[in-house]
Amino acid sequence: MSPPHNSTLVDRHLAQLHERHRSLEEGCVASYYASGRGYYEPGDAGAEREQFAIAFATRSEDVHVVGDCDVPFALQSLAKVFVYGLALEDHGREHVLEHVGVEPSGDAFNSIDFDERQQRPHNPMVNAGALVTADLVRGANIEEKLERVLATLRVYAGNDGLSVDARTFELEMRSADRNRAIAYLMRSQQMLAGDVEAILGLYLRQCSVMVTCRDLAVMAATLANGGVNPLTGMRALRHSHVRDVLSVMHTCGMYDAAGQWAYDIGVPAKSGVSGGILAVIPEKLGIGVFSPGLDDYGNSVRGVRVCRDVSERLGLHIFAAEDEDALLGAGGAAASA
Repeated sequence: MSPPHNSTLVDRHLAQLHERHRSLEEGCVASYYASGRGYYEPGDAGAEREQFAIAFATRSEDVHVVGDCDVPFALQSLAKVFVYGLALEDHGREHVLEHVGVEPSGDAFNSIDFDERQQRPHNPMVNAGALVTADLVRGANIEEKLERVLATLRVYAGNDGLSVDARTFELEMRSADRNRAIAYLMRSQQMLAGDVEAILGLYLRQCSVMVTCRDLAVMAATLANGGVNPLTGMRALRHSHVRDVLSVMHTCGMYDAAGQWAYDIGVPAKSGVSGGILAVIPEKLGIGVFSPGLDDYGNSVRGVRVCRDVSERLGLHIFAAEDEDALLGAGGAAASA
């Protein structure tokens, strides 16, 4: 993507995009993510309902933000993308594929269901698969593994301040019975080895790392830029593994609504129950959206709408016709949003 010629124009159009999707009808929201909790909180979330941010980060070091872009929130399932990449770095794709598949499950993210023919979780974007990829991270102990996860996330975001929020982690552990059951069941079937509680703790800590919408957009832009952070120039992931990560995001990243997402929006993406969505437009830009109102699948209602709007207006769908993509060739992608 060519650098925008008028940053003020880009920001104005981004503000229009934010305003277009700011209103949220009561009937379209199934649930909320309440601050610091790792589970759904039905009903009115008060001021949290109004939190809404959009950020674009391009390969040419431009970051454009609007709304509550400095509000921190937990990565939750968004962390799965980056830990999967780290597992690929540590072991290579064939070894990782032996332990976790790449097929969409068609089930909820916390489903207790596995690929029984291959004796492995369906993919690394559901909780079962993410527990396995967390276990695959190299390290002499859990502390060393966590430090490597944090170091990786910091490179993606270009933010050395990313850290685990202790309160979020504590509340995650209190409500971790289902994930604990999944982990013990996998160990009983030789899909996991070692200390289940330690693996679970690592997984929930990576979910409890706090980011902002701006961080999220830069992390997405790093994947769009072939694994190199466009702001710092630091490599977060080998180029050969970016393809694998984006492929799994495209088919499995949006929980059990991944098929509808691929059909309607057609770009690699991942969501989290904290209300975040990151979307990657390869070789062009990264998009971050934060809005805690969730739909039935656990995806941000505003986030899905924003990404659909941007994809349709800019012709970003992977199968879009050439004339739909014309705006991108002119360097006017963000400006036309």
